[in-house]
Parts: sequence; structure tokens; C-alpha cells
Amino acid sequence: MPASDMAGVLPGAARPTRPGWRPRDFALPALLVCLAALVLLWMGRVPICTCGTVKLWHGTIQSPENSQHLTDWYTFSHVIHGFVFYFGAWLVFRLLGRPMPLWAGLLAATALEGVWEIVENTPMIIERYRAAAVAQHYFGDSVLNSVSDMLAMIVGFVAASRLPVAVVVAAALVMEITVGYLVRDNLILNVIMLIYPLDFIKFWQAGA
Repeated sequence: MPASDMAGVLPGAARPTRPGWRPRDFALPALLVCLAALVLLWMGRVPICTCGTVKLWHGTIQSPENSQHLTDWYTFSHVIHGFVFYFGAWLVFRLLGRPMPLWAGLLAATALEGVWEIVENTPMIIERYRAAAVAQHYFGDSVLNSVSDMLAMIVGFVAASRLPVAVVVAAALVMEITVGYLVRDNLILNVIMLIYPLDFIKFWQAGA
């Protein structure tokens, strides 16, 4: 059963009483993505990788090109952002006693993601990330990468609204475990090392 169909128990109402996605639902979120990109450019972030190329995928974290291209290992974290924002928005509207309009939930999620992309690229947060073993070559995202991250969040949000809850949870676990195993970093570790760095995680990430 899709997450959006589990009325009264899990996010959303039954499909017959709730419209699906419409093209116009993405208009305001698209404007927010463009606005965030303009703010990042104003902050002095580079539009694309200073290497002068644009790659669909760049998989080397310990590299100056990390977070400079369209997708990388952290793209999976942004898809999970979309999962989390969907269920968070559903919970807020449930507490208000009404079903969540998809466009409103996505708009709020995109605003949050845009704010995070801006904050993430401030000198304070960049230096905070660089203190972690896996991010010593990190100097902030390119604007292209930030826009791609926001689009990945939107993909995650839409997927969470359409897929069964079990599938969404399983997908998040698979992404976290796989990325954590392959590159010793993922969304959970990223949050921990940003808020309260732990030496044993830093040593493990360094290969100790």
C-alpha cells in the first residue's frame, strides 16, 4: 500500500479523496531552487567545478572535486532528506487535523533544503566539515552541485508520497548502509560529525 494511501495510520489520505501530483505543484519549488542558486552565486560560490568540466557522477570523496559535480555519494543523503521531509510535513498536517496538500509539503521541504544549502556553504560549516577525516578536501559545493542536491531532495519527497512506507524505509536503510560501508560516511554520520564530532568515528573514517 502506498504511503499516501494509508489513511489514518500513515502519511496521507486514500487516493480517491486526494489528488496526485500536478505540474503546477512544482512551479514554486522550482522558483525556490533558482532563488537559492542566485543566493549561492551572490555568496561567491563557483557555478561549476573549477576543473572546468561537468560530470554526471564523481565518486572520490577525498578529492577537490568532491561536491562539485551533478551527483556523488552525498546525493543519496539528499534523497533521504526528501523522505524525512515528507513524513515530517505529513506529521505536522496530521497534528493540525487535516491532510497534507502535496504542493504545500513540497514547498516547505524545498525551502528547508534551500536554506540548508546556503548555510552549508558558509565558512563556519565548511570548516566544521573539514575537521572530519573524510572531508579534508572539502571547500564547499559548487552551485551546480547544490541545485542537484535540492533536486535529489525533491525526487525523494515525491517518491515518499507515492511508494509504500516499507519500501521508503528499506530504501533509506539500504542507501545509508551501502554508502556507509563503501565510503565510511552517510547522512547519519554526517550529522553526528557536524553536531558532536566523535573521535572514534573520525579514526574509523580515516581508516584507523
